[in-house]
Order: sequence, then C-alpha cells, then structure tokens
Amino acid sequence: MTEPFLRLAGITKAYPGVMALNQVSLQVSAGEVIGLVGENGAGKSTLMKILGGVVAPSSGAIHIDGRQAEALSVADALAAGIAFVHQELNLFENLDAAANAFIGREPLYGGILKLVDRKKLHDLTRPYLDALGVDFEPDTLVSEMSLAQRQLLEIAKALSLNSRLVIMDEPTSSLTLAETNRLMRVIADLKAKSVSIIFISHRLNEMSECADRVIALRDGKLVGELAKNEISHATMIRMMIGRDLKALYLPPAEPPGAVVLDVAGAQTQAHPGHTISLSLRRGEILGLAGLIGAGRTELARALFGIDRLVAGSVKLDGATVRLDTPRDAIERGIFLVPEDRKRCGLLLDESICENILLPNLPHTSAGGLVQRSKSLHNAAHQTKRLGIRAPDVQTHAGSLSGGNQQKVVLAKWLTMNPRVLICDEPTRGVDVGAKSEIYRMLRDLADAGVSILMISSDMEEVIGVSDRIAVMHEGAISGFLERPEFSEQKILRLAVGDTS
Repeated sequence: MTEPFLRLAGITKAYPGVMALNQVSLQVSAGEVIGLVGENGAGKSTLMKILGGVVAPSSGAIHIDGRQAEALSVADALAAGIAFVHQELNLFENLDAAANAFIGREPLYGGILKLVDRKKLHDLTRPYLDALGVDFEPDTLVSEMSLAQRQLLEIAKALSLNSRLVIMDEPTSSLTLAETNRLMRVIADLKAKSVSIIFISHRLNEMSECADRVIALRDGKLVGELAKNEISHATMIRMMIGRDLKALYLPPAEPPGAVVLDVAGAQTQAHPGHTISLSLRRGEILGLAGLIGAGRTELARALFGIDRLVAGSVKLDGATVRLDTPRDAIERGIFLVPEDRKRCGLLLDESICENILLPNLPHTSAGGLVQRSKSLHNAAHQTKRLGIRAPDVQTHAGSLSGGNQQKVVLAKWLTMNPRVLICDEPTRGVDVGAKSEIYRMLRDLADAGVSILMISSDMEEVIGVSDRIAVMHEGAISGFLERPEFSEQKILRLAVGDTS
C-alpha cells in the first residue's frame, strides 16, 4: 500500500451534552478501500461530515498530502478530491439525471448570455450511468425514479467528480444483489485507478467482499481495526457492539397454519399481462425477493390499496375482498411498512406519539375528541414494547435514528392488531443491533399468528428471516423455495427468469 495521502489525528467533536467523536485517528492510502462499521449513533456520519467539510471538529487535525488543517470547508474537501455519496439522497426532483449529476458544473455555450449545453451535459453523464448499469437515461426526471435508481444516480454524481477519495454512506441500502455486484465492480475499478474508498454499510457481507481493512466506531471512539484476512461477519459484529450476536435469525416456534391471504392471477399496473399467484399462511414470514423493477413494491402497493390491480383476485381467510383504497386494507387488518419510511411512513415533524396513533384515532377518541392521556399512555406502551430509544414520546420522529424510526412505523400498525403485515425493505439503513431487534419483532408477530410478507433486497436477510421465499421476475412469480432449498444462487437464478 502507498503512503497515506490523508490522515486524521485525534479528531474530537463535542456537542452540548454529547461527545460525538473522541480522539479518532485514521489514515487513508491511495487505492485503499476502508470499511467503516458501527451502530447508529457511533459517530460514523459525524466523522464523514468532518471529512466532507460539512462539520468542523472541536479539536484534532486533518493532514492532506502532508499539509495540515484544523478543519475543512466543503470547497476545501472538493478541491482535495473528496466526494460524498450521502445516505440521505441529495437530489432535485424537478431536474433530470444529467442536471443533478453536474449541478453547478454544467457545460455552457453562448456569449454574454450563457446557456446550458444540454447535449454535452447528457454526453458527459452517460459514461457514469453506463458504468453502473442503470436502467434510466440522462434525461429521466428524478421525480420519475425509484429509490434504487436515485441511489445509483447519487453514486454516478460522485464518480463524475473524478475524486481521489469517495465516501460511500450506505450506497447499497436500496440496491438488489445484481446492482450491488455491479457497484462492487465499480469499486474495484476505482481502486485500480488509485481512488480510495471509505465504505459504510450495515450489510456486513459487503465489507468482506470489498474492504482492504475494516475499522469500527463505538460511542464515538475507534474501538478496533481488522486486516483483510481478519474480516468476518462475527468479528465485525463483536467490534461494533462489544459482544457476539448469537441469535440474529430466529426459527419459527410453530409450523405455519392455514392460508390467510390468497392472491390469484393478479396483474399490477406496472406489469399488465404478467400474473402473480401466491398464498400467505397464518404465522408465516414469506420472503419476496427479486431484482429492482421486478414488481415487488408494486404488488405491495396493490395489496395495501394504493394502486388497483388490473386483473386477478385477493382472498382473505377464504373470502374475496376488494382493496381499492388503503382504508379498505386497513379495515381488514392488512398493513404496509413502506420502502421509504421518511417519505411514505412517517410524519417527520410530528412526535412519536402522533405518528403511532394517527392511523387509529377512533381508539383514543371520545365524542370526536382525542383523549390526550390515553394517547400518551398507548404511545408509551408501544415505545417500551418495541424498545424505541428516545427521551419521551413527544420527541419528533425526524430526530430519531433509522432503526428507531422503523420501529415507530411498526408501532403504529401494532396498535391495530394486524392480520397481514407487508414489510418493504424493513431494515434499510438500519444498524446490526436494530436489525436484530426488528427480526425478533417480526418473528414474535409471526409466532403470535400474524402473516408477514417481507420484501428485501438483502439476500442474507431473505434467507435468514424467511420461512419460505417467493421470487419475482418482470411482474410475475418465477418460483418458490422452501427452507431446505434456500441459497443465493437459486434465488438469483429465479430473479433473472431462469426457472430450469
């Protein structure tokens, strides 16, 4: 490995009452891939914001090519060749992919009145999109993109800066195995060109694949480092949480019962002509796998009444039901934990209490008026039941970590005794400790008789949590796998339409 071009020495960041970082030292060499792990709140994002010039450290020094600075500005970071792929997507929905990729760096033409050269802009953007194997064009509006497509655009934007160091904060959180594999190849290409990567992910198997070494933060301190030959799932978890995580995935207490939800010949608006038939049994966790664009989220939206099915039927406990609106689904005990909790699952500016109780106001109301004391009591009960970490139930949902936000989304439905719970990417952007808690919640719900349809792009999660797996390809079910048949290879074969 070459000499480090970047050194952080004794970086400390203190906020009132909180020590976010405490004497963290780190060095990065050219062409090195560093995996950065830690639970939410460990200090990863604060450290990266300091590197990106967004936040100034309270003390410590930053050395770039031997030159020392106490802090960087955003302009300093960009000038030093540091690019950031943010976990929180930073895109303008009213602009297209190319305009977002080169925002502030658009090619211009003309005399006094400078105009954007749209053709050149698209030509500049296309190679970066091609490198990631995306399925959208430079002129595609961001408002028309899925969450995964937006994530890939963020990565393309960072690549377009031709940087020396690319910080990737949860870049695969909404990507399937195929897109993730493509990104791993891009990382290898960047490494070969002496571009360094700091890779942050809660998908620990990705660290084993791409990192040259892994460092762990816990409570703002650097608590360990692993060389390439020491990286493993178990050792990373031990560094992150200070103990072994013995039971990340729990087996069912009892075999599944009778069929609760039966979908026959269903066609979604996104894939007319392609039919979906599946059954979900009482107390079963049915994993739904597939590539981006396979139609998994569209099926979830249709079963929750957001979109209407083009054809087919849905039966609940043997009786045909119409799910024309979310209210139809809610009244029948079918609930959805959406893929994007911040945009579709929470009111970020409202409290935990309001978020939990909003869907079930009649339960805490009398004579059309909300009973405040009953609302607070119910919210406090769910907060304790799910282990939501917050000062109190009046805390705004937007201030919570990803794992705690996801628990709030789950809590609002648990107050209403679900029969069928549809979870779309239930642990996206959630640390390993919170993942374990969410897996336990899902298993406890299934053991209590709730039927769960779990959509996930995390192959390890699908295999570890599911009792049975259905795989989708181009709007149709391409196959089912029972537990003894589970393997990444079989799931991926079905996901690309190979049913042999």
